[in-house]
Amino acid sequence: MLSNYGKPIIAIFEDHININRYTITADMADPKQNPANNINIELPEDIAEGVYSNLAIISHSHSEFVVDFIRLVPNVPKAKVKSRVILTPQHAKRLMAALAENIKKFEKQYGTVVSEDPGLPPMNFGTPTAQA
Repeated sequence: MLSNYGKPIIAIFEDHININRYTITADMADPKQNPANNINIELPEDIAEGVYSNLAIISHSHSEFVVDFIRLVPNVPKAKVKSRVILTPQHAKRLMAALAENIKKFEKQYGTVVSEDPGLPPMNFGTPTAQA
């Protein structure tokens, strides 16, 4: 998404899980100052459902970052990419900052998020092996 200055912007929304329409402005400080800067973003119902992911794989080239979101299922050694997002390096950095800010707000409200070992999660998720 581009502002009226041609620069991508990232908007941070708090506690808006159930909304299906966003309005953001290039000047978030005073949206009434110039209504021409408003951007209405519609969230279609099929996208609003979201995609669950418990693993992300990030790769990059000189011009873009690729984030593959994957869902691992217990006792299933094969997984599929459920969604792929491609970003410019500049937008990836803004996304990283927006995520960091939201994590700080989350931890202030709910407590510290405990990070686990950064390695791959165990393929069995600690559950018993299925038997037929």
